[in-house]
Amino acid sequence: MRLNGLGDAIDRHEYPISSTDFAQRHGDEVIELQNGQETVAQILARLGDETYTCPQDVRDALFTGVGHEAIGRRYYSDRDPSPLGENGPEMVSF
Repeated sequence: MRLNGLGDAIDRHEYPISSTDFAQRHGDEVIELQNGQETVAQILARLGDETYTCPQDVRDALFTGVGHEAIGRRYYSDRDPSPLGENGPEMVSF
């Protein structure tokens, strides 16, 4: 995931700032993901109303709020079972 120039904008803000205000100012910024892209507004909308007290809060929200396009192959793991509540492929032993 690449923040591109958004990282500088995150650092320049005065904090605290709400997720709504941040999205109004930077919601059109595009975040490049491994398998696509999303806007800041799309990512922050998944997380609901938050108040960010420092730049790291915004970064954490963006990194944790991205969709499945941010990861490589979905459901691929040679060690981990599927998370609770999710139906993934059956484990196979070689």
